[in-house]
Amino acid sequence: MADDIVVKKDNALVRAAYTLSLAEHRLILLAVADAAGKPDMLKDMTVYAEQYADRFKVTRQAAYMALGEASRQLFERRFSYDRLSSKGRPRKVVSRWIQRIEYGESEGLVKLRFADDVIPLLTDLQRRFTYYSLGQVAGLTSTYAVRLYELLIAWRSTGKTPVFEVADFRQHLGIEPDEYPRMTDFKRRALDVAIKQVNEHTDITAEYEQHKRGRTITGFSFTFTLKNPGRDPNTIDLLTGATDAERARPKRKRITRAEAEGMAKPGEEWGELLKRLSSEFFVTGMN
Repeated sequence: MADDIVVKKDNALVRAAYTLSLAEHRLILLAVADAAGKPDMLKDMTVYAEQYADRFKVTRQAAYMALGEASRQLFERRFSYDRLSSKGRPRKVVSRWIQRIEYGESEGLVKLRFADDVIPLLTDLQRRFTYYSLGQVAGLTSTYAVRLYELLIAWRSTGKTPVFEVADFRQHLGIEPDEYPRMTDFKRRALDVAIKQVNEHTDITAEYEQHKRGRTITGFSFTFTLKNPGRDPNTIDLLTGATDAERARPKRKRITRAEAEGMAKPGEEWGELLKRLSSEFFVTGMN
């Protein structure tokens, strides 16, 4: 189930500037979640249309179309973020997401290799990471809503954010400089849509405050609360480095593809078999 899979992203990446379509964003999240923090898996990852359809509750045809769309554009996508040199001087880093991508339309799959620069940002297990269940964003149909949710939960411990200057905030949401130049359009078509979806489909309820200089809106800040108070299942345990959800999840037995195929029912397709076995087994050597 999507709710059981935890996405891990370095907060530098959560705050990075990038623009992705919904299909591309979902493909990356699905790959990252299935890799379970293992760098080697992100070097040679396969995502199946059946997985996409199941996790994001869309038809198989819609999943095929989404993977096709993502495979055509994702290789050209770039992101940027700030880092400090060994002397503490700021540097701007620009990187591709993907080194290589391969789409098998008839097979309903995408094979992808993440760029060397992005893999550490997706797999490091230090406390700067933002953790959340894939199920929390599975119902979001606006890529702005996905980005907003990621941005907000980086401040889960306080339930409020600092003031984001308008230009920086637009970058956080992945909005191009010439997109929605009028504030009324930006709020109506991006921010308000994102807030509405986050409040309806995730585990938090959020609201924003406008900050002005004179009559001009210069920034936004956010406050939010968890819908189900109490210890968050994705809180990192300081001793084990794992979340409650990860420690409670039963470990899956590792089996080879040949062993999995030996468990197939008559006429059962590979994608259906993989889905059926996924709760109990982790299938190795699928690529």
